Amino acid sequence: MRKLFGTDGVRGVANRDPMTSEIAMQLGRAAAHLFKRRAGRHQIVIGKDTRISGYMLESALTSGICSMGVDVLLVGPMPTPAIAFLTRSLRADAGVMISASHNPYQDNGIKFFSNDGFKLPDEMEARIEELIVSNEIAHLRPTADDIGKAHRIDDAEGRYIEFVKRSLPKELDFQGIKMVVDCANGAAYKVAPTVLRELGAKVEVIGNKPDGMNINAGCGAVHPELLQKAVHEHGADLGVALDGDADRAIFVCEQGRVVDGDHIMAMLALDLQRQGQLAKQTVVGTVMSNFGLELAMTKAGISLERTAVGDRYLLERMLAEGYNFGGEQSGHFIFLDHNTTGDGLISALQVLSLLKRTGKPLSELAQAMTAVPQVLLNVSVTKKPSLDRVPELQRAISESEQRLNGSGRVLVRYSGTEPLLRVMVEGKSDSLIREVANHLVEVVKTHLG
Repeated sequence: MRKLFGTDGVRGVANRDPMTSEIAMQLGRAAAHLFKRRAGRHQIVIGKDTRISGYMLESALTSGICSMGVDVLLVGPMPTPAIAFLTRSLRADAGVMISASHNPYQDNGIKFFSNDGFKLPDEMEARIEELIVSNEIAHLRPTADDIGKAHRIDDAEGRYIEFVKRSLPKELDFQGIKMVVDCANGAAYKVAPTVLRELGAKVEVIGNKPDGMNINAGCGAVHPELLQKAVHEHGADLGVALDGDADRAIFVCEQGRVVDGDHIMAMLALDLQRQGQLAKQTVVGTVMSNFGLELAMTKAGISLERTAVGDRYLLERMLAEGYNFGGEQSGHFIFLDHNTTGDGLISALQVLSLLKRTGKPLSELAQAMTAVPQVLLNVSVTKKPSLDRVPELQRAISESEQRLNGSGRVLVRYSGTEPLLRVMVEGKSDSLIREVANHLVEVVKTHLG
């Protein structure tokens, strides 16, 4: 059982275990040891979002890394995908991002990238934990000029801005497009408006005044209401809301309606297919992607592969099977032709590109799929046996799928963080899916409640 790493690095309340200076320094020491794979000097990139606790954790990580004889390259507040890119661009041995993504400012997190810009596989995270717990490297203490140094990379923002812009054809610009961008008072508060303005869009900016405590506070991808209001007030063609570390994006159309990740995936997949750029005619989604996306893709001759929830699982499937596009309802989109992780800015540029090339508004493009009705019910459980070992529930699920007759789907899964079982049913008939969901809930209460 891993004690530090979760599904996306180490995360928790800042200055409480495991997000303490002491643990951060040990993580720095262990990572520095693990990534020393070649001769000569070694270096690790460190970036962060705008949380007040970032200063504390950045200093502790730097101390730990330098104590192992590895140099640190500090880039300050930058999006998570920028750290993935900069790690590759600077030929660093690894990258570290200090962020708790869409969580409130009280939380923070630490996640690592290997030298190829990809998040670490489970076995490498487990090895970092083992190095910390075992005290295996406690005796390693370089001295004199073997101690690492810390440098600040002053042009990191410019490097990332140019990298993001290169994801578009050189002849394309966004002149004539009026938009609002909500930076969530987070890591992209400088780079996002700069990229969009340099590409010719007329940009209104909100959520770009971080104070260390207002990241994600009533703004950004998790709170699109502010963006909806701004799009309406400015008469904008669309709005884009990033989250705290800018690895995901949520969109608002010119009519002020939120366009979720499934609709964005549908319109972008169809566009990639038209351009002959959709690898293996396949899109990778998660088990939470609406059944309407599957129907739209099937109609277009595109396969939808589903994974567990989480961008790391999307990425694993994409790399294993050679796919180049995947995403989640929540606004994580991975374009492997452009970056090695979810990138909210690149996602925004791909949507803007589609608007500009087609001349169609976002509300029309979003009609690439029609979401089917969905019911999601949570049931408290006292135990969490493998669902395969509950034959009564498996029988009820099978009967429910037969009732839906191919026009919907059933998903039953445990919450990863709470004593809950989630029952989701989708289908064309609202009354039928509610009836099916309620029946499954009763079965769950009887055998697991």
